[in-house]
Amino acid sequence: MRYASVTDRLSGLGGAKWALHARARAMKAAGEDIIEFTIGEPDVPTPTRFIEAASAAMQAGRTGYSNGRGEPGLVAALSARYTARRGREISRDQIMCLPGTQTVLYGILRTLVEAGDEVLLGDPMYATYEGLIAQTGAKVVPVPLKPETGFRMQAADVASRITPRSRVVFLNSPHNPTGAVLRPEDIRALGDLAKAHDLWILCDEVYEDLVFPGVTFTSPLNYADLADRTIVASSISKSHAAPGFRSGWCVGPAEFCSRMLPLSETMLFGSQPFLADATELAVSEPSPVAAGMAERFSRRAGIIADTLSGVNGLYVHRPEAGMFALIDVRATGLSGEDFAASLLDRQKVAVMPGESFGAGLSGWLRLSLTQPDDRTTEAANRIAAHAASILGNAA
Repeated sequence: MRYASVTDRLSGLGGAKWALHARARAMKAAGEDIIEFTIGEPDVPTPTRFIEAASAAMQAGRTGYSNGRGEPGLVAALSARYTARRGREISRDQIMCLPGTQTVLYGILRTLVEAGDEVLLGDPMYATYEGLIAQTGAKVVPVPLKPETGFRMQAADVASRITPRSRVVFLNSPHNPTGAVLRPEDIRALGDLAKAHDLWILCDEVYEDLVFPGVTFTSPLNYADLADRTIVASSISKSHAAPGFRSGWCVGPAEFCSRMLPLSETMLFGSQPFLADATELAVSEPSPVAAGMAERFSRRAGIIADTLSGVNGLYVHRPEAGMFALIDVRATGLSGEDFAASLLDRQKVAVMPGESFGAGLSGWLRLSLTQPDDRTTEAANRIAAHAASILGNAA
């Protein structure tokens, strides 16, 4: 039988990247004591008031059809939120609401690029980005994000990869998996490059509210001269510990939103009104859980760094935001995939191999920061012991 070519383009870009996580979950379900550091699940439950708001909305009959742009109350709340945060008016016709950041990014890229186009994307990258671009038929052009520049995208590295087929510079700040936060000067330089080559700027900002103490977040939306080419995406999944709500949005030029609207209507014909009502409440006030998560994640990154940096050849990259820390295990002679697989088998610690996030993290591990401090300390000690055993065996 015949299948659409998109199935070939996406082969290996879906759940295959999470094979070790799935194996760890199966081991845990079988009764093994696995310390899980694989996925970015918030370490607190969804605040009760948001659940109650969704429930009350359902009881009030908010279970009918919506529309492709988003419920009016939520669109208005997002307009007020972004106007306040970005220092200039963000109107309602600049906003689209869809189920979660993943769906939002799918729709954005489907609106902007097609076969033959190129998307400039930082490497390492979040695991689903390659698939999101591949589904359009466009090509990923990896831009190296280097440890020596804090894994922040540099305009010079982008410039050397621009071709006549380049259409989008795809940013992620705060960044997953590295926890890097772009500086104003980084965004200014990238913005000037985008203007010079007539490129779109797409930025996934889902970790905006999980910036660590002492770090300042800047969005390309802050710059009025970039407004006609900038689109940002976000959701309440991380900031409000509500990944299961699947409630996200994008902000961009009004013309872009008008172009994307028929695509949204074709895909979904609207999100759930009762979830929109809960999201409206969530974005209308500071998150009750984000600051606590940011403080805990920063502290746990410190625990991992203090325990492992320089031990048995390991190097820990300290994040500035988000839910993850990175460990360079190349000194052991193993790939990230082989180290992670043997760590799970021998030490019962589940981490993500860096290779799941692009060639730029070959020989690295990504650890979530969502386990309690004592479990984080225990896992770090087990990783150190595992590295020691590998180096001892090699000797």
